[in-house]
Amino acid sequence: MQIRKHRLVLFAVTAILAAAALPAAAMAATTIHVVERATTDAVTNGSKQDKAGNVLTWHNKIYDAANKKRIGRDAGYCVRIVVGKSWECSWTTYLEGGSISVQGPFSDKGSTDLAITGGTGVYTGASGMMTLNYRNKKGTAFDFIFHLQ
Repeated sequence: MQIRKHRLVLFAVTAILAAAALPAAAMAATTIHVVERATTDAVTNGSKQDKAGNVLTWHNKIYDAANKKRIGRDAGYCVRIVVGKSWECSWTTYLEGGSISVQGPFSDKGSTDLAITGGTGVYTGASGMMTLNYRNKKGTAFDFIFHLQ
């Protein structure tokens, strides 16, 4: 009888551990494509001059890949590193079911890749990279392509 109880407990613990691993396995090699509409971007610097150390902050709406239906929001900041060339950024994109955080460069002139540093909800334990592409020349819309590992 005692051995049967131990086997039952061992089976239950194994089942719980396997279920806990499901979200991570479900995210393996998943790609999520969303569009950010940059409408709230603000640079804090005390003057209109673009200079190293300026801080860019925002809280924008996020849309589906077709840029039609609102599906979330984001919030973050960047610090100007090289004038006219790049920023170093950190932000979180909030979607139904959780959030995904990223960190890395933002180029003034083209696409960049940022590290996925984590997530919440269904994205807990997220890793991988996010590709950021300019969606238009004005810099008012961006494709965020999350490559979750």
